[in-house]
Amino acid sequence: MGENVEVGVYTLSKALEISLEEHEVDLVEISPNATPPVCKAMDYKKFVYEQKKREKNLKSKATKVTIKEIRFGPNTDNHDYQFKKKHAEKFLKEGAKLKAFVFFKGRSIIYKDKGEILLLRLAQELEDFGKVEQMPKLEGKRMTMFIAPKKAK
Repeated sequence: MGENVEVGVYTLSKALEISLEEHEVDLVEISPNATPPVCKAMDYKKFVYEQKKREKNLKSKATKVTIKEIRFGPNTDNHDYQFKKKHAEKFLKEGAKLKAFVFFKGRSIIYKDKGEILLLRLAQELEDFGKVEQMPKLEGKRMTMFIAPKKAK
């Protein structure tokens, strides 16, 4: 039951009497499916408070994944490409996932192969900083590729 109550099998009325009258705490059912059901004498509000505190602590330790996007056109110039590649490098070093995509406007959809080559080139040049999670895939008017950062050693 509680901390200073001896463990044993009690009737419901006896257990309630011990927990409420003698120790002024709640009788909480721990395992209802056991025979006989297992109960514990404890301060329920304090228990709930500590439970929430533990959950909040675990949530704060969980890593949050940020996704940074880099957008290209199918005819992106070399200088623009290098500039955006530098940014992609920085994002991966910071530990963020990278979503690189080529956006096709109007009739530029005929350059699908150029877009794929551009994304594959980016993946190859960023090999030291991250690994490709999803190869270039065309969805509507954009070709998307995901790169996850490599774990720091």
